[in-house]
Amino acid sequence: MMHFVRRAMTPAATLLCLFAFACTDDVDDTGSDAGSDTSGDVTEDTAGDTGSDSGTDSGTDTDDAGADTDVIDTDPGYSGPFEPTVLVDELDERWNEILPGGDTICSRGSEFAFYVRPGTVNKVVVEFQGGGACWDELTCGLADAIFNPDISSTRRGLGDAGRLTGIYDRDNAENPFRDWHHVYIPYCTGDIHWGNAQRTYDEGGSGEVTINHFGAVNAQAALDWTYANFDDPDTVFVTGCSAGAYGSLGWAPYIMEHYTDAEIYQMGDCGAGIITEDFFEESFPAWNAVGILPDWIPALDPNTVSYLDLSIPVLYGELGKYYPQHIVSQYNTIADNNQTFYFEAMGGSGVDAWSDAMVASIEEASSLADNFYAFIAAGDQHCVIPYEEFYSFEADGVQLVDWVRDLVSGEEIESRWCDTCVSTGEGGD
Repeated sequence: MMHFVRRAMTPAATLLCLFAFACTDDVDDTGSDAGSDTSGDVTEDTAGDTGSDSGTDSGTDTDDAGADTDVIDTDPGYSGPFEPTVLVDELDERWNEILPGGDTICSRGSEFAFYVRPGTVNKVVVEFQGGGACWDELTCGLADAIFNPDISSTRRGLGDAGRLTGIYDRDNAENPFRDWHHVYIPYCTGDIHWGNAQRTYDEGGSGEVTINHFGAVNAQAALDWTYANFDDPDTVFVTGCSAGAYGSLGWAPYIMEHYTDAEIYQMGDCGAGIITEDFFEESFPAWNAVGILPDWIPALDPNTVSYLDLSIPVLYGELGKYYPQHIVSQYNTIADNNQTFYFEAMGGSGVDAWSDAMVASIEEASSLADNFYAFIAAGDQHCVIPYEEFYSFEADGVQLVDWVRDLVSGEEIESRWCDTCVSTGEGGD
């Protein structure tokens, strides 16, 4: 099995605007909105500048300050940073930052960290953060408008845990994961957590920029800690929103192979993979992503199968077939605005064409694996696990939160399609 460390990069073609499905996912670190969508990132900016001046006057006599002096809260809202040798039992109840060091790195050279929130049951959420992609000198140069180049906004968001909703809200009794351990893997490399390369774009030109596409290295470090601290979990839920959905798909076979006795459920949130036919041809070399393919699964072994023949539904289907004891799944809305936008940017003909292609992709995966399921809600919202809608959206008379609860509890489920969806996939499994 591949263990990811940094690899040298070979020349590669320009990336397509693929998994730029989430290119506008994250909020600009400066506090301005980088796009109309903040999905894929639980880390919306808190009010004010967390790195600003403390607000005190250095010339003020502290004896005169009295009760009128504001008390500045310097608590970041999370604990740490901790060395990678820290044990889960040593962590605080809130989010904890762990610096794995080693070969881990963010796109522009800043440090990478991952986050852990301990639970009280022997179950673990492994989540991959979403947030765009970077593929050429323009998109990599704009960084914050296209993807998060570092983890600064992640630190702010997780530190303000009181604002977190969706599956992060432990005060909500309806949350199926409120008692689970939660490992959160930030995304700062623009490669959907699959990359293992350093790439210089526009080399020698005025826009020259070097990007560390080492998402696979970062994810491996977080998983190594997870494996060491949760040696025999009963249940693991592998998930991610937008670009993180592909991270959950790419890393699920590694987690399934490691935890041979656990019940493992994967759910990609709004990562349908409706892309141009030559995406794999363009993106895999650019990110050196072929190493993410599980070479122990014959149908996905890059030594015998060309990645050019692969697609998202084939990845889901073959993963499901190889691990029939586990569940693989997808959540989408029927008219996802973010995925549709980038589908059109790649030459697609609009929301109806995207919706039809998404439905066809779901049906293909379903035909390949009996343990693949989908939940398709009405509307056009992109991503659901970070939001309150996780508790309110429904399809085919079933609440999403109840469907996910049954999913991770090992209850029998069926694929669900929204009542108003006009598609060949309407009406269940």
